[in-house]
Amino acid sequence: MRGFHLNKYNLVILIFVVHAWKILPQSFDSLVLEPIKSKSSLSSLKYSAVVPINASENDDDEFDVFKSKINYPVLAGMGATFLGTGTAIHLYQQKAWWSNQRTKFHFQNDWNYALWIDKIGHAYGALLIQHGISAGLEAANLEAEQCVWYGSLAALSFQTFIEIEDGFGPQWGFSPGDFYGNLFGSTYPVLQYYFPFFKNIMIKASYWPADLNKTNPNSGQKHIIADDYHGQKFWIAARMKNFLPEEAAKVWPDFLMLAFGMGVKNLDGNGGGQRDFYLALDFDAEAIPLHGSVWQFIKNTLNYLHFPMPGIRVTSGAAFFAFCY
Repeated sequence: MRGFHLNKYNLVILIFVVHAWKILPQSFDSLVLEPIKSKSSLSSLKYSAVVPINASENDDDEFDVFKSKINYPVLAGMGATFLGTGTAIHLYQQKAWWSNQRTKFHFQNDWNYALWIDKIGHAYGALLIQHGISAGLEAANLEAEQCVWYGSLAALSFQTFIEIEDGFGPQWGFSPGDFYGNLFGSTYPVLQYYFPFFKNIMIKASYWPADLNKTNPNSGQKHIIADDYHGQKFWIAARMKNFLPEEAAKVWPDFLMLAFGMGVKNLDGNGGGQRDFYLALDFDAEAIPLHGSVWQFIKNTLNYLHFPMPGIRVTSGAAFFAFCY
């Protein structure tokens, strides 16, 4: 039997969980006894910088007594969906990658495996999981702060579980780089919640199949979207209107963002290949004049995607693209 050893990765998780434990005990009783005084939207807490033009000025003053209690059927459905999806993904990956290939648990540093785009992908995946779970918890009427923290803990827990499974694979291993990506992606919404400035900086992705369903010569498995690195680009998009000087901000359109992106090509799986960097315009879905909780969720979800807009490649020979995607 192997003993438990407290290493730096366990320590990071421990610190995160302990801090979360201090925040989370805003007990469920408070949700029943202290009704929510205004309509909240986790979507707007995360990314809202564009005030809906047609929003009613009295929206914040409305009070719905039913919003003061947890919706347990929705909460149960959310839990079942999370567990069911997690189990399905686990079984799929076990069959595809882990079946009959288990070995002694080990760590493996693979920082240059895909020129870091895989690490960014881990962060992005954790962001999406956190987004889905926290939105579901909000639909169950939990307080926004609880939604953020529970969503982050669930995302980090799931991604760490997958990484631990990789630790038993002969061709992989528990990757510190992947874990750091998971940690960043799952906790970035927490940072946005407590420091609203970061709501103006988003992580987005675009994808066009390149190696999808082709056999990976390094593992013998077929590429799926998650490891079709040649088809992926990841972007850091900024709401420029909130960064520009006042006079310039007056003429900058609300919907227009500026994004810096990275893609890769010619990867060999051993650290070889080439990074390409891009600068492009982007669209802020929050500016769409559709309101209500469902539309807010849709708009917030769309803001995880980089929209095809004009841009330039700034490396490997500068080039202009009418639709940089």
